[in-house]
Order: sequence, then C-alpha cells, then structure tokens
Amino acid sequence: MSEHTVSAYDEELTAMAGKVAEMGGLAERAFADAVSALVTQDHELAKSTIENDERLDALHQEVEMKLIEMIALRQPMGQDLREITAASRIANDLERVGDLAKNVAKRAIAIDSNLKSKKLAIGVEHMTELALGQLKQVLDAYTRRDAEAARRVQEADAEVDAIYTSLFRELLTYMMEDPRVITQCVHLLFCAKNIERIGDHATNIAENVYYMVTGDRLPEDRAKLDETTGAV
Repeated sequence: MSEHTVSAYDEELTAMAGKVAEMGGLAERAFADAVSALVTQDHELAKSTIENDERLDALHQEVEMKLIEMIALRQPMGQDLREITAASRIANDLERVGDLAKNVAKRAIAIDSNLKSKKLAIGVEHMTELALGQLKQVLDAYTRRDAEAARRVQEADAEVDAIYTSLFRELLTYMMEDPRVITQCVHLLFCAKNIERIGDHATNIAENVYYMVTGDRLPEDRAKLDETTGAV
C-alpha cells in the first residue's frame, strides 16, 4: 500500500483492509461451524451459526458505506482505486460465503437423523477441508498482497469441483438403492453445492487480489469440472 501526503488516507485504507479481513475471519468460522453442525448433527451449533450471520451482514454494510465515503472524499485513482474496488468485491464475496454457510446450517437442522453413510460424511468433510483451505489461503493472499498465492488458489478450485461431481453421483446412487434416504440425500446435495460455491467465491476473491496487486487479470477461467450444473 503506497504512502500518501494525507496520512489519514493511509489510515483509512488500512482500516478498510482490516474490516475486510475481519469479515474473512467471520466467514471462515461460519463455514467451518456449519459443516461441523451438519456432520455431527449439532443443532445448537447450527442455530448459532445462523444467528451469527447478522454480524457478518452488518460488517458488510459498514464496509460498503466506508468505501462509498472514501470514493466521494478521496477520488482515488490507480492503485488506490484498485484497492477500494477489490475490497468492495471481496466483501461481497465474503457476505455470500456467510449466506451459503447459513444455508448449510439450515439444512443441518432440516436433516432429522445422523448421516447413515460414513463415506458420504467423509466426502463432505474432505470437500469442506479443500474449500476452507482455499478461503484461508486467499484471505492470507489479500492480507499479504500476494498475487502468486492468489493465482494458486484459482488453480486449486479444480479439485473441489471434482469432489463435488463424485459426491453428487454417489448421492444419486445412494437414493436409487434406498428410497428411504431420499430426503436426507437431497439436503446433502444442496449442502455439497453450497460448499462448491464457496470454493467459487474463494476463486473470485483470488481474481480480485491478483488484479489489485498487479493491475492485470488472471488468465481466462479454466473449464469448470462440475458436470452437474443445472441438476441442483
């Protein structure tokens, strides 16, 4: 972050980045707690995850209002404008991560029994581990202004997509073999899709971090490996 003649401007940019990082921490926690509630059928944890989303929403509104104020008062250009634009887009993605985590928590409550298949539970947990890893890495990249780390996050999304496709097929097979689990499996399908979308939001953040740091766009998006688009 470059230094400015008006020191208050630097302080505002630093504070803005800190608020976005705080949003990132809340989004990470919500995501991890939602999936933990799903796998362990901890309804109290699911309920608290849903309630805590209000804090993330409020922080998002706070960031957006501050960014609008900075644009009006400072009329940023060049690197400063990229910083502010990226912060706005990243904040939007983090707010969506919170919404998706809340959706998973709601599904955890709707499922009225434990996951009957350990294999399915392991698949959901592994997918979450990868997507959560993406989110952590890209938020670190944002804090460090590390364009190369952001690029690696974009490349890692392929594995999340592949696991989602595999889990999707396994859930369909499971439903065909035992119609009694259809309701549970449908909830899990939506949960898996939400987790996959969180990985997509991490990739969006990576693209914005890369642009913020370099002024260039990451190469064209790779072909998505999710072969189930439109099915859920």
